[in-house]
Amino acid sequence: MREVKAGLVGFGFSGMTFHAPVIQEVEGLTMTTVVSSNADKVHHSFPGMHVVSSLDEMLTDKEIELVIITTPNEFHYPMAKQALEAGKHVVLEKPFTVSVEEGERLIEIAKEQECLLSVYHNRRFDSDFLTVQKLIKEEQLGAIMTYEAHYDRYRAEVRDRWREQDKNGSGILFDLGSHLIDQALTLFGKPDSVYADILAQREEGKTDDYFHLILQYGNKRVILHGGSLVKKHGPRYQIHGMKGSFLKWGIDPQEEALKAGRVPGDEGWGEENSEQYGVLTDEDGERIIESLPGSYQTYYKEMYQAIATSSAPPVTAEDALDVIKVIELAFKSNELKKMMKWE
Repeated sequence: MREVKAGLVGFGFSGMTFHAPVIQEVEGLTMTTVVSSNADKVHHSFPGMHVVSSLDEMLTDKEIELVIITTPNEFHYPMAKQALEAGKHVVLEKPFTVSVEEGERLIEIAKEQECLLSVYHNRRFDSDFLTVQKLIKEEQLGAIMTYEAHYDRYRAEVRDRWREQDKNGSGILFDLGSHLIDQALTLFGKPDSVYADILAQREEGKTDDYFHLILQYGNKRVILHGGSLVKKHGPRYQIHGMKGSFLKWGIDPQEEALKAGRVPGDEGWGEENSEQYGVLTDEDGERIIESLPGSYQTYYKEMYQAIATSSAPPVTAEDALDVIKVIELAFKSNELKKMMKWE
């Protein structure tokens, strides 16, 4: 097995929690360098790790094949562009870019440079979504007529973080909405049209902290919802088909496990408590559906294989671009207060 060396750009919450510990557990993929202004913080988690202060410095290392960018959204495009032009494969933390134009340009550069370009839509590998995907693929609910997914939380106070400031690419739709949109597109493909209601509900809110999207697919409706003032959560998924319904509460346990210092491969990794299993209701009555284990490591295992065998990455840049297209249509729909057709 050949080694693929990787460099991580940014060691904030995302890089430290969702990327670094997962990468370290993937055979053949080795994180050798981190770009960070806080070497002590990096060394606390990864003693002996090579830390540099800039992307420029990292790109001088010819042994690094893969650059993973976890910086604030507004820096995704310029940093990915620089890394691709240096001949590196690139993984971007979601969302891909802050505009369709930027995403299209990165795809062009990646093709010109013959480099892989992918986006870390890790919630494709959540336990609950994998379970929903299996149920739909097996047609246990019949033709899906209504699909509703929520990503809610309770944060009454506006925090001093870039995601909650008035910056390009900030706000809950780019942050949490991109997960729900990617999941919906993975299941159902491109919609016919998009309708959205987006706003800041908190008094001191500087960017959107609430969204309600309706994606139209003929007579099927896909409803994606996120809010920051949800103290008591309802079902995360409500899916209704011609044969039955599936309701699911709770959320995949991998984030909390990573925050607690656990890593993929630990006993019980990605497994939900039985209390969180969903309920399928059909003509035979109600039955509990055991959740499939979540597996964030699958993304990086497949990314390693893509580099090693020159195959497609686990999330293509084209897929990630469609997420940004939905977000742009959603903001336009909210501005004009009308349904926007997918062109």
